Amino acid sequence: MGGFFGVIKHSECKTDLFYGTDYQSHMGTRRAGMATLDENNDIARSIHSLENAYFRNKFEDELDKFSGKSGIGIISDTDPQPMVMKTKIGKYAICTVAKFNNIEEVEEEFLQSGGHLSELSSGKTSPTELIGLLISQGKDYVDGIEIAYKKVKGSFSALLLTKEGIIAARDYYGRTPIVVGKHNDSGYAVTSESSAFSNLGYEVEYFLGPGEICLISADGIKQLRKPNDKMQICSFLWVYYGFPVSEYEGKNVDNVRRRLGKNMAAIDDVDVELVSGIPDSGVGMALGYSEDTKIPYRRAITKYTPTWPRSFTPANQEVRDLVAKMKLIPNKKMLSGRKVLFCDDSIVRGTQLKDNVEVLYEYGAKEVHMRISCPPLIYACPFINFSASKSIMELITRRIIKDFEGDDNKNVELYSTYGTEQYNKMVEKIRNTLNITSLKFISVEDLIRAIGLPKDQICTHCFDNSSYGHE
Repeated sequence: MGGFFGVIKHSECKTDLFYGTDYQSHMGTRRAGMATLDENNDIARSIHSLENAYFRNKFEDELDKFSGKSGIGIISDTDPQPMVMKTKIGKYAICTVAKFNNIEEVEEEFLQSGGHLSELSSGKTSPTELIGLLISQGKDYVDGIEIAYKKVKGSFSALLLTKEGIIAARDYYGRTPIVVGKHNDSGYAVTSESSAFSNLGYEVEYFLGPGEICLISADGIKQLRKPNDKMQICSFLWVYYGFPVSEYEGKNVDNVRRRLGKNMAAIDDVDVELVSGIPDSGVGMALGYSEDTKIPYRRAITKYTPTWPRSFTPANQEVRDLVAKMKLIPNKKMLSGRKVLFCDDSIVRGTQLKDNVEVLYEYGAKEVHMRISCPPLIYACPFINFSASKSIMELITRRIIKDFEGDDNKNVELYSTYGTEQYNKMVEKIRNTLNITSLKFISVEDLIRAIGLPKDQICTHCFDNSSYGHE
């Protein structure tokens, strides 16, 4: 996925930019970059790979090269950015959180019109550069962003660093968030994750709506384009991606996770001795489950954070599986001889959870029950860079459907409907495959209830194939 941070102040911004960008580290793992604009309209930029290091280690020694009162930064799972563009509508730096499904089609159209592309990442066109070039076709920034909104199938949110200020453009259907924070009278910041604000002294000021475009200066926020009426913000932000203290549309991530646990507990009757969360995303759910059932919460498994932070996700699947195992350490004293219920955010391939469950039994757990804070993942996400999955057949649900039906698409809508014979059969097969004592997923209805927004404002496509726009 990815997360960005921008800041514009009456004083030097590089310190806030550095730490604010670092606070996006849980949102991406591959590339990071920062750019600042000085009083001469010169842009300083730096980009580094994060696949074998952390953001701070890469950028701390370079801080002196940045100067100016405004800047943008990003940590991304896609292309190297920010990009610097010099065009007829102005000189600017741009960073995006995007999934550009029709990039080859738009690229060919652009090339045939006489344009050219200069940035390649792993031999592929940079989506950020192409989005920037689309924007540059407009008569001004807003017109250009409208052009990009119409051309890009998938989604994109963007920050543009210009001499007029920072232009923030939220995805047309608001699939990814943008929030603005105020720092007394000294300036403003804008980011994907409001958790970046607190320690830097910013207070949440404004949530951009879907498709909304704003110009942010050190003195305030100016709306350049009104938000659209329809929104489809990704539900998985609350389930997994979001940092616990972040909020989207005014809905705090950890509060939502706690309600997910309470909603699950209200329909559960399992006999266990303690509740534990799989770090990090499952902890909030486990606390809510424990609160509702009065079953004690214990840290029966803990993440080793000094060298295995959540953001460290190697591209290689074999190494990723090893890292997933190494960074979680079970507590034998808590597990031995006990019936334990674990809460986790999701089951994608199932390989990581299966390894974890085997270790829990090795450490003496008598029973291992799993409760999952989202419905089964059955449909590929066409809207954001949801996971590292290259094929829908990497999903354990689709492999099981194919085993049952001979075709992974046959009766798929029945398997995705909570409580049907097919759904129950699929869940039981997952339970048996992963050697879990009992397994339950939350329903779409209880997920929506926990988030607290209307169903038609939340994207649940990966669970029930319901959504609209820009596929």
